[in-house]
Amino acid sequence: MDEPSTHPHADDKFHEECGVVGVWGSGDAAALVALGLHALQHRGQEAAGIVSMEPTGVFHSHKGRGLVGDNFSNAAVIASLPGRAAVGHNRYATTGETALRNVQPLYADFEFGGFAVAHNGNLTNAHTLKRALVRRGCLFQSTTDSEVFVHLIAISLYSTVTDRLLDALKQVQGAYSLVALHNGALIGARDPLGVRPLVIGRLPQGGTVLASETCALDIVGAEFVRDVEPGEIVVIDDTGLKSLRPFAGQPSRFCIFEYIYFARPDSIVEGTPVYDTRKRIGQELARESAVAADIVIPVPDSGVPAAMGYAQEARLPFELGIIRNHYVGRTFIEPTDQIRHLGVKLKHSANRAVIEGKRVILVDDSIVRGTTSRKIVEMVRAAGATEVHMRISSPPTTHSCFYGIDTPERGKLLAAKHDVEEMAKIIGADSLAFISLDGLYRALGHEGRNAVNPGYCDACFTGDYAIPLVDQRDNAERPVSLLQAANG
Repeated sequence: MDEPSTHPHADDKFHEECGVVGVWGSGDAAALVALGLHALQHRGQEAAGIVSMEPTGVFHSHKGRGLVGDNFSNAAVIASLPGRAAVGHNRYATTGETALRNVQPLYADFEFGGFAVAHNGNLTNAHTLKRALVRRGCLFQSTTDSEVFVHLIAISLYSTVTDRLLDALKQVQGAYSLVALHNGALIGARDPLGVRPLVIGRLPQGGTVLASETCALDIVGAEFVRDVEPGEIVVIDDTGLKSLRPFAGQPSRFCIFEYIYFARPDSIVEGTPVYDTRKRIGQELARESAVAADIVIPVPDSGVPAAMGYAQEARLPFELGIIRNHYVGRTFIEPTDQIRHLGVKLKHSANRAVIEGKRVILVDDSIVRGTTSRKIVEMVRAAGATEVHMRISSPPTTHSCFYGIDTPERGKLLAAKHDVEEMAKIIGADSLAFISLDGLYRALGHEGRNAVNPGYCDACFTGDYAIPLVDQRDNAERPVSLLQAANG
């Protein structure tokens, strides 16, 4: 997309870009989408939007900055979104400012009628395509790369909406799962490598749901049917579901960080319960990096399942030695450096009664810049820990993500500049260990990482970028020729 997010209150964590939901065939479509977005709130907290469609083809839209509850808890708002079909989106801005014009779903009026699209992921040739489209006379209204889909559909010479979308998808490169709505069908699509997730569910009273995770199906009482396959386009209308597979088959590269951190623990991802996977990762981490200690403490909330697995394997007590405040808003005012440095205590506080006099193992999912880890270690020491050992349930993050995850540039990643021993000193831990790459794959049911066909996207650990980074190379000529070929 454009520039990385610079949210002033973002903590030292990776952030998913967004979550998407689509519903077809229910009189409560907008309400169901709103509920689904609630379940996917962890995937984006900066903005939310819903576009609904009446059977007559009339579209309605409501978007706003903030949480889903800030925008869709009012019955009058839901009532303003009538229809039996709707699509919705939670946004965490990997690119572009958090302006209302960037809030999805994006909507456009075409000659065939209205069209709304919500996109999760990142297009690696968006800049190059955008330059070519602007030269053709296209006028962009947002700074999000998702708008590229709208313009590619607009200039396509194909007659049907589905064929126009297929035309667009064949021209983009990158990671995406998307839901789109027009007067005729709800469409879902995943990129050919299946980096970003998308699932299909069936409502009890009839109707179909598309969503980023199964937890969104659970909240609306939908039965999980299956994952949308990598490279698959599903077209859902009143006659049922039609599957299209326009891309040549190739080994999938699902985002491995979904298992480590992004997906909600109660979701089932690619057929695997996330909660169970995170416990296995913790167990493998304990086998690889055992250390003499008294208790295992998670860094909440994302470190909890891995810490449980670690404690179980290490035969140590699992304790909630750090308590998280769930009621800290993202708009807290930080007027001075002194107050800003206290920010970690707004979210976390040490449980002295559990920690004092103990050798502590802290388990977290990742280390990005290291600033939060350092403050957590300081907090635990101040609560009386005699030793603090940090254990991380992912390998060292040495590379930036270009496929829809908001990560710092590589020079700001702690593991890109320092070895593990140096990192331990920087965060102030007595010892530091990460799960090995092979250990992570073992926890996922493999013998280790297959270098030829890993099965997952793990570029943030390896630098093995499976999808070409066209914009990074600033290659403007190839996308122009693609556009010319597609349009005669």
